[in-house]
Amino acid sequence: MKKFLIIFVIFFINLNPKSFGNENLNGIVEGNEDAKIEILVYESLTCPHCATFHKEIYPDLKKDFIDKGLAKIEFKNFPLDLAGLNASKIAHCKNDGKSDILHFLYYNQDIWTKGETIEQINLNLKAVINKGNFEIDFNKCINNKKIEDHILEDRIEGVKKFEINSTPTLIINNKKFDKPLTYKNLKKAIEKLI
Repeated sequence: MKKFLIIFVIFFINLNPKSFGNENLNGIVEGNEDAKIEILVYESLTCPHCATFHKEIYPDLKKDFIDKGLAKIEFKNFPLDLAGLNASKIAHCKNDGKSDILHFLYYNQDIWTKGETIEQINLNLKAVINKGNFEIDFNKCINNKKIEDHILEDRIEGVKKFEINSTPTLIINNKKFDKPLTYKNLKKAIEKLI
């Protein structure tokens, strides 16, 4: 898996994101479009720390800032491996900009990420997504080149624009959040910008 990651990064970092032509794909965004605070979260669906963010930090962030129209959040793709890439394809498959599938995958991460091979992980991913009744065609999503390009474009942008090298990484109003990722620290940083 580590060898794949190195090849993955070297190959895709040198691609030109403009060549993908993803004008019709929506990012996964929540909150007031005109909010003063814009938060980008670069994450991988196979990253346990990203799942912790979704389970333990995001709910308070949503309640205190996003639902009140003070902040908007965009979940950016930064897959760390092939399983993360495939899961991101599933999260974007409906192309509706909604985060329900993304959150569902993080809450069930410990179930679908089990397996020694990508084939086994894909079977687990398919079983989990079918239980969620999202009414998507798993194979069609996994094989969608346009969605794949969109995901890889996010990853390339993250490296080039923000020097992302780990997940989750938060960008608040175009500045990297560099404190330990706790809700207390995040809340303080956001409150300073309101």
